[in-house]
Amino acid sequence: MTAQIFALCNQKGGVGKSTTTFHLARSGVLRGLRVLVVDNDPQGNLTAVVTAEPVTEDQAGLADALSSRASETVRDVIVPGLWPGLDVVPTPLYDALASVRDELVIAGAGREGRLREALAPVAEDYDLILIDCAPSLDQLTINGLTAARGVLVVTHSKQWSLSGLSQLLNTVESVRAYYNPSLTVAGVLVNQHEERTVSGQTWLDELHTAAEARDLRVLTPPIPKRVVIADAVEAARGLDEWGSAEATTLSALYSEHLATIEGVKP
Repeated sequence: MTAQIFALCNQKGGVGKSTTTFHLARSGVLRGLRVLVVDNDPQGNLTAVVTAEPVTEDQAGLADALSSRASETVRDVIVPGLWPGLDVVPTPLYDALASVRDELVIAGAGREGRLREALAPVAEDYDLILIDCAPSLDQLTINGLTAARGVLVVTHSKQWSLSGLSQLLNTVESVRAYYNPSLTVAGVLVNQHEERTVSGQTWLDELHTAAEARDLRVLTPPIPKRVVIADAVEAARGLDEWGSAEATTLSALYSEHLATIEGVKP
């Protein structure tokens, strides 16, 4: 069976896309899925924490698989992830993927489908592929959306996050119209939610209203703002491996959200 492919997107930085990708990947592994994570962000933050061994700057990565100037395929650059059942398409060096992004700008016909074509030969090796996109709406993100079956919007319950949602959804609609007719919005995941503040609840309500108007699903409950979520990523450990009751509860929440976007019935 060909993998379900999801792109995690938001043009705003700092909303926790890489952290969310990390914890959803762990949830997939815990379910026994074969998971591939694609670090489609030139910053390479996810690569730094999710690979089994450090990836050196001169190591081949996603940039090589996308560039017309390199011979490597995705299969050539895949490395083992932290846990059995997890593999990673890494981004070890900022300049390399940033250069490919610039290459795609002037590449001409077919540039939007480079990642889709690169992933096609390995799609049947996995059950789930998660594409961690850069905080922008550039050619790399458009490639991620073109390759995906669904997009998971990761956002905050904040005014500026809600303001950018419309722009991202317009980009999704353009990708659907021109490059990927089957693309859907798998859900909107609210991250780092401050449930005890008036502002947090107000903007969460606004988000639900905006999502309902566009027939979008907001995953509930939101991911609360908890230090252990980031701490686990920095320590390269799953929340279920952390050992606290709070972390275990949060691990179950990520698993619930992954099942929802996949359409898996409990």
